[in-house]
Amino acid sequence: MKKNPILWLALGGVLLAGCKKDFLDLSPQATSSAANFFQTPSQIEQAVNGAYVPLRDLTNLEYWVYGEMRSDNTSFQYNNTDRGQESQREFVDEFLVSANSESVLSYWQGSYRGISRCNDVLGHVDAVAMTADKKNQYIGEAKFLRAWYYYNLVRQYGGVPLRLESVGSPAEAKSPGRATLDAVYTQIVADLTDAAAKLPTKAAYAAADAGRATKGAATALLASVYLTRKDYPNALTQLRAVRSAGYSLLSSYRSVFDPANKNNAESIFEVQYLGSQPAISSYFTYTFAPYTSGNLVTGDAATRNLNGASGWNIPTPELINAYETGDLRKDASLQLGYKDATGTFVAQPYVSKYNFGIVAPGRTDTDFPVLRYADVLLMQAEVLNEQGYAAGGEAFDLLNQVRRRAGLPDKTAAAVSSQAAFRDAVLQERRVELAFENQRWYDLVRTGRAVSVLNAQGVLEKARKTFLPASAYQVTTNNLLLPIPQYELTLDNLEQNPL
Repeated sequence: MKKNPILWLALGGVLLAGCKKDFLDLSPQATSSAANFFQTPSQIEQAVNGAYVPLRDLTNLEYWVYGEMRSDNTSFQYNNTDRGQESQREFVDEFLVSANSESVLSYWQGSYRGISRCNDVLGHVDAVAMTADKKNQYIGEAKFLRAWYYYNLVRQYGGVPLRLESVGSPAEAKSPGRATLDAVYTQIVADLTDAAAKLPTKAAYAAADAGRATKGAATALLASVYLTRKDYPNALTQLRAVRSAGYSLLSSYRSVFDPANKNNAESIFEVQYLGSQPAISSYFTYTFAPYTSGNLVTGDAATRNLNGASGWNIPTPELINAYETGDLRKDASLQLGYKDATGTFVAQPYVSKYNFGIVAPGRTDTDFPVLRYADVLLMQAEVLNEQGYAAGGEAFDLLNQVRRRAGLPDKTAAAVSSQAAFRDAVLQERRVELAFENQRWYDLVRTGRAVSVLNAQGVLEKARKTFLPASAYQVTTNNLLLPIPQYELTLDNLEQNPL
């Protein structure tokens, strides 16, 4: 279904699931038409649950391909026995992706699938009798998710069509064309502002609803949007609000990602997976394992030949060397290799941040972090510095809270003695603290460093991978936006990004 947009349009988001036990339990229970489906609070809740599904799908693939592999943090393990993924992932890493790429299209369509489901909720919820608190919660969840989908779209494609109404027929499906960048961001801010006003706090949810969007999540995402737009006063207001909401750093960095510790005190929003159910399990452990490692990295005896399904999001030597001596985050996040069946060490780095064992063959239970408190601390440190460098001030304290948890000494004004130097220190800290969490690409673009950093990275990649074409890693400002999928250009008469 994920690859068939026609089928999804026909279903209209109504093959949704019940939520008696847990809002992740999304097995279809009935087929209805939109005209008679949105009648009860339970049906609205099912529709809200359905709006989370594309988020889970995109996180399993497209988000890390475009949020991490396009950066200088990760690349790929070249597999000369399986070239089937070349256009989908290798070309992304090499900045050779085209408008006809399957992953460019699936990113776009998956995002709009989520937006469509949010619009269905928002278009019908007011007509259903329920308590004001429940109605506010459902509206808040839908607006948070819609803002998230648009936030990723606008950062990857630029101005995109703003679809804000529930679509009831094919005649209503055509968009008014690409909105301006400002218009898309204005809508994102409006959605998040309303979501933050309406959503419950994290503590107010019942245990079965853990992982739903919260007031804190909407506020933290709004802060990220303001930071991206360089609106530092508003970003600071939102960040201070998050910091007063009861979140805290865990003492152990590794435990933040442990599936036995989901939705912990540091977690503001994470994509929920359930390894006991095939359709809603995660599989990052397999994807990020070296394809040559068989089951030695995954620990899955039933999986012996990973081949083209693995060897992706491989840490670059530059990221590995970015960790300071003694940084506890390094061993928690990556491994420099693995031992083969004979006990011989194979020097092939891989991401281990999400490797906590399997639940069943091919399935893991690991969630994916989207917003966490450490990110908030570093965002606030950045904002304060952009508003004015203060030697040894609050920004230093925020930065050093993150460093202390990693086992590192404080940064001092003697070593970081200017606004520019502190800017570099925060970006470096974000790189290693948030490695493999799909943040690095956006940080490089937001800070205006993407073109220079990635061209320099390309020189290093070409020296290591002599098989790469000469046209690889020729990064210009045009590469900072993905091409609009050719399918959507033709279908919706959209204007292409500069190529």
